[in-house]
Amino acid sequence: MFKSHAFLFIFIGVFGLLGGIAARFSNEFSFAFQNSLSSSLQANILSIERQSNEIKDRLAAENPTSLIFVGDIMLGRDVEKSINKKEGDWNFIFSKSADFLQTADLVFGNLEGPISSHGKNQGSIYSFRFNPLVAPALKSAGFNVISLANNHILDWGGEALADTISILKENSINSVGAGLNREKANSPVIKKINGTEVAFFAFTNLYPEGLEASQNNPGVSSFDLEKIKEEIKNLKQSGRADIVIISLHWGEEYKKEANDFQKQIARSLVNSGTDILIGHHPHVVEEVEKYGNSWIAYSLGNFVFDQDFSKETMEGLALKVTIKNKKIINAETLKVKINNDFQPEIFIPAYQ
Repeated sequence: MFKSHAFLFIFIGVFGLLGGIAARFSNEFSFAFQNSLSSSLQANILSIERQSNEIKDRLAAENPTSLIFVGDIMLGRDVEKSINKKEGDWNFIFSKSADFLQTADLVFGNLEGPISSHGKNQGSIYSFRFNPLVAPALKSAGFNVISLANNHILDWGGEALADTISILKENSINSVGAGLNREKANSPVIKKINGTEVAFFAFTNLYPEGLEASQNNPGVSSFDLEKIKEEIKNLKQSGRADIVIISLHWGEEYKKEANDFQKQIARSLVNSGTDILIGHHPHVVEEVEKYGNSWIAYSLGNFVFDQDFSKETMEGLALKVTIKNKKIINAETLKVKINNDFQPEIFIPAYQ
């Protein structure tokens, strides 16, 4: 009797143990299977999403994308006086050009000074600083990317530069060509426009000692030609950019033709992968040329400026570029005239 009960207890114990092992194995197998299924499903979902995004980008890239580039924008001195006569309505300055600018997918210009109420005048012979209310007006006019790489952006020091970057950002405008340190100053702005990755750089070789950004100090981007060309190649080869645009603040003031240095630099950058090169600073129009499959505008002249001492400084060019399937398919120049209230007006057809 005792032996039979002992045997029964042993049998029940072993059966229970085996059942427990089986249940645990079943749970672990089920968990592993679910994990495997979940990972596989997740991978498939990610793959489908990636393929879907690629298709969307490809279809979007088939739609024409238009970019408009304009010249130097100076919103102080007599320009501000003109605005004050209009009860401080900064939209007035762009009222004759905004409708055209807003037809583009992106508008780019060069801002000749900081936007700030702060800072210390650094003592330049011409020292510019603009009312913070100009930023909403720039946004309303259609501007998306602004170059700060010029010889006036630090006219009121690093604090005013920091304000400029922040104020533009608050108004959904990207700034390029200057920053709070070297890394930020040299970094491109990359925007996806209708499925096309467009990279913007801005540089100047016209700055006094101390204006270039350092590791811990604000300033403009570093004009190092070999490093710039290497960065362009890296962006193109990595697929981070389909179109590369470079803005250069350079050349000689009031000269109507680009000098040999400008031509050498521009063509070297194009040979390294630059698709569009835009020049600023001379305050007058210089030539526009197609070089290979790329476009070079050596100087677009003025867009908003109070230099009313000559016909040439009260005129400029707008360059309109059309992109389709991630390639430039057209570029045209449009004449800009600045009236006595310093409002730019864009005329069609352009002169070549």
